[in-house]
Parts: sequence; C-alpha cells; structure tokens
Amino acid sequence: FFSHRSASSRIASRSVTTRAVANALPPMASARHDGPSTPRVLLMGARRAGKSSIQKVVFHKMSPHETLFLEPTNKLVKNDIANSSFVQFEVWDFPGHVDTTSAAVKPELTFGGCSALVWVIDAQDDHAEALARLQATIGTAYRINPSIVFEVLVHKVDSFSEDQRIECQRELQAHLSEELTAARLQHVKVNFHLTSIYDHSVFEAFSKVVQQLIPQLPTLESLLDILVASCRIEKAFLFDVVSKIYIATDSSLVDMQSYELCADMIDVVIDVSCIYGLGEGADDGTGSTASNCVITLNNGTALFLREMNRSLALVCILKESVMQQQGLLEYNCASFRKALGELFRLPNQPK
Repeated sequence: FFSHRSASSRIASRSVTTRAVANALPPMASARHDGPSTPRVLLMGARRAGKSSIQKVVFHKMSPHETLFLEPTNKLVKNDIANSSFVQFEVWDFPGHVDTTSAAVKPELTFGGCSALVWVIDAQDDHAEALARLQATIGTAYRINPSIVFEVLVHKVDSFSEDQRIECQRELQAHLSEELTAARLQHVKVNFHLTSIYDHSVFEAFSKVVQQLIPQLPTLESLLDILVASCRIEKAFLFDVVSKIYIATDSSLVDMQSYELCADMIDVVIDVSCIYGLGEGADDGTGSTASNCVITLNNGTALFLREMNRSLALVCILKESVMQQQGLLEYNCASFRKALGELFRLPNQPK
C-alpha cells in the first residue's frame, strides 16, 4: 500500500520546463500574440513591488531569501510555464517603470490576448500612485478585452499582524472602488489576495489565478465533490507537483492550514523519494504505477496522496478511520484518475 515512487530525477527534469525565453529582447519588443492556444498572464506593478520575486519563488523554486539579490527588471520578460500537458500558460513580467497604458506596450496586442492580469502592490509602500496606475490599466485592458480576470496581490504582508492585513486590504479595496466608480468601471470585478513569499499565501493566490485559465475547472470541481462524498474525505486538492499550485479543489471552503499541510506533504514525499525512490529507468513513461503515500497525524487525521500522472497529485485530508475502507478509497481514486485522463484528452482526441 505504501509505495513511494516519485524519483527525484523525474521531478527535477519537469521543473526546468519553466523557461525564461525573452529576457534578452529589448523592452516591449518581445510582446507577440501566440494565438489562443496558450493562455497569457500579465504580471504588473510598481518597481520593487516583488513581481519577479513572486514568479521566481512560485515557478522557479528559488528560495525566498535568494530573491533579495535579484536585479530590478528593466525589460519585458516572458516565461513559458509548461509543467504538464494541460497546465500551460505564459507569464509576462513587465518592468515597474513602464506606463502600462501607453502605446509603447502595444495595448491591443498585449491585452487582447491576455487571460489574467495580476497587479502586485507593495503593502509597506505608499499606495496612491500604484492604485492610480492600476485603475488606468484596468480601464485600458477592459476596453480592449472585457474577459480579462483582474487579480491584485497585496504583497509583503509577512510583517503585518492579522488586523493590519485586514485593514490594509480593506483600505485598498475601498480606494480602488472609488477610483473605478469615478471612471465608470464599477462593474469590473477585481479579486484581492494577501501574499508573502515567506509562506504559502503566494502559492494559494496563484492557484486562484491559474484556475481561471482552465476551462475544465467546473467539471474538475464536480469530480472532486463526488470523490469527497463517496469516500468521506474532508478536503481534496489536485496539485501541480512542480509548483505546488492546486489547479482544483472541492466546493468546500479552502482553509489555509489545510492547504499548507497538503503542500508540505508533497515536499515530504519528494524528499523521501530522493532517498528511497526507484531509479529513473524504472519509469516506463506510462504512469501506470502511481505514487501512493499516507501520513497519519496525532489528532486522528490522515493525509493521503495519490499520483495522478507525471505532473499531478491528488492530496486528501480525511479521518484515520476512513483508511479502514482502503479498497473503496483505492477504487474511487482510480476512477477519478481515469475520468481525469478522459477529461483532458477529449478536446484534442476523440474518445
């Protein structure tokens, strides 16, 4: 039953699929439309707000402390994120000094093919200029592409108390709402997230962003709801193993502690597999034998991990007593895995 089998070499080979492909191009010249097949995420904000640090930590596995030595971004940088066959998108990191509403960024081209716009605000800095630029950018982007999803990361809140975090977010939301109302954009939906690279909050926030890029998300959530109800699971996440972003979860509310437990479990499984896992030659490339791990906590709760394919893992929180029905759990997980494969094969291949 306990068959830890996720080889470290395999994990390492997948993590390098995140590539900086435009860091040598001149400012704004690298902006090009790659067609609708690859969703695009724009990362914008003021200088030193933490944009590059966020993507380095989330997608390049850089230690948060190493980001202190990053040079400021002076040109548009495009990164291809391709951790699996269906979690694929581009992240365009814009320099903080560039006017994102000017003709220099080619708004029709930049915003026209954009799926999500992520604006990073330094919670420890003055907000007035950042909010004014954000309002102007939302106006331009929404006029060109009304389907864009707008996400605001209130960043660097690690030194704030819980009350300070709530108050900071409330002030920013109120100020931006006034700005949008004055510009007759009060109908535009903007989502706010409190983030820091020193905890899991930035991963949780980017999980919400990436979920907006997956058209099969409603079906995924329905499948997870069925699995949770069938096996008496308390919470289920479908993780991208490389980035530790969850691309789907069941319909119950996400508790940050639950997410942190499941994300840490992935790290534990990878670390153990580096020592005791099978060699790379043992992987036949079919994914027919999935990794399986159970960790029992001292409060009667168990964490269950089942690898779905080379990039995705199902991580569940359940009562230890549920593990007594091992056969039911294994059967339903296998059924979910089969449905998952069919779901992402249908757009390109006939059933």
